[in-house]
Amino acid sequence: MIVDVEGLRTLYAAPNPRAVAKQLNQLDVHCRRFIALSPFLVIASGGSGLALDASPRGGEPGFVKVADRQTLLVPDAQGNNRLDTLTNILATGQVGLIFLIPGVDETLRINGTAQLRDETEFLEQFAGEKKLPKLVVEIAVVEAYLHCGKAMMRSNLWSAESRVERAVLPSMGQMLKDQTNSVAPAETQEEMVAQYIRNM
Repeated sequence: MIVDVEGLRTLYAAPNPRAVAKQLNQLDVHCRRFIALSPFLVIASGGSGLALDASPRGGEPGFVKVADRQTLLVPDAQGNNRLDTLTNILATGQVGLIFLIPGVDETLRINGTAQLRDETEFLEQFAGEKKLPKLVVEIAVVEAYLHCGKAMMRSNLWSAESRVERAVLPSMGQMLKDQTNSVAPAETQEEMVAQYIRNM
């Protein structure tokens, strides 16, 4: 078992100097372009104790706004109201983001500190969206890092041959029925999708 960094380093070579040098403390032109093209991200956060969370966020490409080289604005779209990410931000103020662009193997990782903003000037940044967000997550960039494409290449995530038919899984309604021991009839996948669309 590996229990310390020294033991860990015996298994791995030193990082390529370029992998260290490419870490930035602000958003350069390439990071800003990547964010403008991205319709999807995963936001990771941690709260008190072991309250860790990684949550997907999506919208039209560029739904996350770059306020300046040090600041991102992420609208909080309607979700399940568990508020895991938001309560973690209140607890620690720390987040990590991974931005993806469909068809692009590279990803963009950003680490930073976050605040929850509900002031009018923040909300109005998203006046053109279908629904105005209740709040905006303001992120101060500490680290920005373009990841190489090896993980995506290994997974073949974007290839047509890797697509999985939705029917290989039970409907979401059936899985929820099983997990919650509900006696109510399971929603069909079509009903669930219609509900998603109504609540977006």
